[in-house]
Amino acid sequence: DETIAKKINSAIFPGIQGGPLMHVIAAKAVAFGEALEPEFKIYQKQVRANAVALSDELMKGGLDIVTGGTDTHVMLVDLRPKGVKGNQADKALGRANITANKNGIPFDPEKPTVTSGLRLGTPAGTTRGFKEKEFRMIARWIVQVVDGLAINGEAENSIIEARVKHEVENFCAQFPIYDYL
Repeated sequence: DETIAKKINSAIFPGIQGGPLMHVIAAKAVAFGEALEPEFKIYQKQVRANAVALSDELMKGGLDIVTGGTDTHVMLVDLRPKGVKGNQADKALGRANITANKNGIPFDPEKPTVTSGLRLGTPAGTTRGFKEKEFRMIARWIVQVVDGLAINGEAENSIIEARVKHEVENFCAQFPIYDYL
């Protein structure tokens, strides 16, 4: 049916797919080639093992993971039991040199600019060479910063954030992004 074909074509181009961008096609070819290598499978298994270690340690530290753990590379922390907002935790962790993202949780009562959750992932750290042991340490730092916020508030949490930042900097120096820098 010509009418259906026209609707499908209109939905795909320009809606979903633009022009054939050669640099994007080349990048996808490289990515697919890397994904076929045995090292990629090893890397992905480590990413997941690290995520499990991170989420388990966060839960041991008293933080709630929305799904009770993780089966993937990411997890979503529900900060409501701590009385901390996602944007507060995101900024405080940033000041401590830990990257996280404020994120809405299911049925979040907060605005999207505030949120009740925090999204964490493990690929970047895994790429640097972190294993489960290192992600358990990262979880403990996250718990320290979030607990500090819950107890002290944003204005009074700077001592904890500075101490964690110093520890994070020393830790990351052991795992340089580039050996030659």
